[in-house]
Amino acid sequence: MPTSRRTFFRQTAAATAALSLPQFLPETVARPLSGADAALKSPAAWAQDEDFWSWVKSEYTVSPNLLNLNNGGVCPQPKVVQDAHIRFYQYSNEAPSYYMWRILDQGREALREKLADLGGCSPEEIAINRNATEGLNTVIFGLNLKAGDEVVLTKQDYPNMLNAWKQREKRDGIKLVYLNLDLPSEDDEALAQQYIRAFTPKTKVVHVTHMINWVGQVMPVRKIADEAHKRGIEVIADGAHSFALFDFKIPDLGADYYATSLHKWLCAPFGSGMLYIRQNKIKNVWALLSSNEPDGPDIRKFETLGTRSFASEMAIGTAVDFHNSIGSARKFARAHYLKNYWMERVKDVPGVKLHTSFKPEFAGAVALFSIDGMKPGEVESQLLGKYKIHTSPIDWENIHGVRVTPHVYHSPKDLDRLVAAITAIAEKQAVASKQKKS
Repeated sequence: MPTSRRTFFRQTAAATAALSLPQFLPETVARPLSGADAALKSPAAWAQDEDFWSWVKSEYTVSPNLLNLNNGGVCPQPKVVQDAHIRFYQYSNEAPSYYMWRILDQGREALREKLADLGGCSPEEIAINRNATEGLNTVIFGLNLKAGDEVVLTKQDYPNMLNAWKQREKRDGIKLVYLNLDLPSEDDEALAQQYIRAFTPKTKVVHVTHMINWVGQVMPVRKIADEAHKRGIEVIADGAHSFALFDFKIPDLGADYYATSLHKWLCAPFGSGMLYIRQNKIKNVWALLSSNEPDGPDIRKFETLGTRSFASEMAIGTAVDFHNSIGSARKFARAHYLKNYWMERVKDVPGVKLHTSFKPEFAGAVALFSIDGMKPGEVESQLLGKYKIHTSPIDWENIHGVRVTPHVYHSPKDLDRLVAAITAIAEKQAVASKQKKS
């Protein structure tokens, strides 16, 4: 029995994508986007192919009644990933210490290669962990910094990262240099210059969020990284919201360190993540948890987490297969198309303001809107209570509004429901404001 099971699990990853694709789909749909496919049909054209995206939607088990537009928080998994997770979980429970450590754990190297291929880097630069917070904390606490060393970051970076840096400031006496970004922006050079002007001879690290989660702003990481490296400054990129959404390779960013949550746009099991460290930098980062060589050059030193969910970890491979069956270029084109679809339809509604760019180089799937005279929490509460639309209210520094994050399993018809709700709430607010003034 164990032998047959091992054979089954070796074959599962290779068969997943094929098994998840309906037989009636054309061959050009039922495979990752290739050069030949691109010549026949651009990603922008694929973005509006509702037949293809109807198949994608059918692969998810999302509620048909609650409209989930908070995928920026965490994304659901397609059924094929859920099924893989459950199979691995049940398998583990037959004899946990044997099947987890001696069988499933052996799949990590193949998974590392699969993630590296998607990320466009070496497998020796990828550590598999639980989320972006863990990956970035590993770097933040692992770098050799001393009192007086400066770190450039922004008030719009993610709170977990800001708190990690504040802990190093309190513990080690480093100096945090904060920028306060005025977003949205469609000027990469101006954004980059804000960072560059903050660099001093004492700057050792610059922390850049690839996509600002509050408002969906895409940051010019490469411009900032190139200037930082000229000055001997190391670059950390927070990629929690960019991996498997944008069509890019990690080395394109020029960052020394990058971490992401795979349970976001890759749609892998909850509590799965990935850390990238440029290979020649690994030895400079201390392992966050115990390791026999905490200052060694092997990326695996960051994976000594003790017992963890091998089932969820191994199901990451199925998520990669599913992602590839869509194709990175098509996925981003669809996500951006859906964002612009609803934004275009509310941009001229009286009282509605948009706080995210329409252009793909400055925004992905995340967008923020507000309604004059209403607090973000009030708008979010009405969307959920009356219309059963789940969004996220944002009140952070100088960013105030409701964040809307559709996913590739949504259709334009789903977003028509959002448009109607926003329009109704804005009209009701306008009437109330007029009555109050009179």
